[in-house]
Amino acid sequence: MFLFFVCIICLVLAYRFYSPFVEKQAKIDHSVKTPCTRFEDGVDYVAVSPIKAFLIQFLNIAGVGPIFGPILGAIYGPSALVWIVLGNIIGGSVHDYFSGVLSIKEDGQSLPEIAGHYFNIYFKGIMLIFTAMLLFFVGVVFIMSPASLISNLETFQGTIFADNTFWVLVILGYYLLATLLPIDKIITKFYPIFGLLMVAMTTSIAVALLINAPHLPEVGSVFSFLKHSHLSHELLDRAPGAPPVWPLLFVTITCGAISGFHSTQAPIIARCLTNEKYIRPVYYGAMLAEGVVAAVWALAGISAFPGGYVELKSVIALGGPGLVVNKVATSYLGTIGGVMAILAVAVFPITSGDTAFRSLRLTIIDAFKVSQSIKNRLLVSIPILTIAYFMTKIDFSLIWRYFAFSNMLLSTSVMWLATKYLFTKKTVHWIASLPAIVGTAVTLSYIFTAPIGLNFDKSLSTPIGIVTGVVLLIALIIVDRRTYKA
Repeated sequence: MFLFFVCIICLVLAYRFYSPFVEKQAKIDHSVKTPCTRFEDGVDYVAVSPIKAFLIQFLNIAGVGPIFGPILGAIYGPSALVWIVLGNIIGGSVHDYFSGVLSIKEDGQSLPEIAGHYFNIYFKGIMLIFTAMLLFFVGVVFIMSPASLISNLETFQGTIFADNTFWVLVILGYYLLATLLPIDKIITKFYPIFGLLMVAMTTSIAVALLINAPHLPEVGSVFSFLKHSHLSHELLDRAPGAPPVWPLLFVTITCGAISGFHSTQAPIIARCLTNEKYIRPVYYGAMLAEGVVAAVWALAGISAFPGGYVELKSVIALGGPGLVVNKVATSYLGTIGGVMAILAVAVFPITSGDTAFRSLRLTIIDAFKVSQSIKNRLLVSIPILTIAYFMTKIDFSLIWRYFAFSNMLLSTSVMWLATKYLFTKKTVHWIASLPAIVGTAVTLSYIFTAPIGLNFDKSLSTPIGIVTGVVLLIALIIVDRRTYKA
């Protein structure tokens, strides 16, 4: 219990003390006119109050990622909580903040356009591919996961509502509507309410766990998974050849720690903020809030099951993280509370999925300079959603692996983009460059050793990460000395 409170306090202190320092390095200008003032179009460039903007941004980034990822990562024990907090403070919140800064200072443009401005057309092309790929995978994941959650509710068994395909089609229909309509028709009206629902649901689960969970982690057990000492040796002893903590923990838990998907959502709210001073509470604050959600669900995976990690593994094997949500919600909140929590968890990915497809539309339109007519929006959206439907027929675990990989890859690219921005401002670039180095080391380790990558021996993952980190750090020190002495 104590460890969980320490994690939450650290996130709060990070906003109070670290975020103002990060903001200072970004050279924010409170007097400049923002994109929503200069380009108001009634579709995407629409002024939104900072409180609504925060709740929308929070909901946009917090789909099932900070729920499913931490549940899967809970297999690694209390170390998952440590990664969520450190990753969020040092990496994720800085990543999200500069995603907002870069977008609002570049007229609300999408990530590939910004990359082209700060680097070159080749880097722009790479970022366009990564961004489009991630947004598409996110959209597909956020069709499959809520459809599965809703169709598996006991209340619907024996009816048409138990048909997974039915809910896939319903969600796709909503995505088409939400992608096409102006942002103030659905998103700014209803998403703040859903954001408050997420706060209420997360708080309810957290309180119930802290009162009743049988295996609450303590500070002394943070690294117990690696030492095989938490709960019992039998529960945590990994089988020979099991996946190593490095780099898989960092790829498994991205949302809540650091997620490239969040940068793809930045232009949506960057086109709606009325002053640059709101970037920190909206972007930095929303990411810290997502860290709290992730910490709660990591705590659920670690502590909720009487059988410990053995039972957690068996539940995941039986029905994936969605079944874990079902069991935790119904066990700790009762039948009615459990159904409400499950429906809430189903709504959250839908609200992230529609903004993912909306961002994909904006990315394509920005890249090819297409006008925002209703006809063009249809011509872009319908083929994307049609392909997404057929992708839902593929195994969910395969889609999730590609989502997790592309998520880390994009977040690392954004951190290097933020580093470039800070170099141009001649401020403290280490707040972005050091997380970028770690992200690059994790990404390369994963690419070299993962089955979906080069599939090298897993024992090489740590040496690859160390060599990558050392080489990049030396190179960055050299560039730093040359740049700041000039």
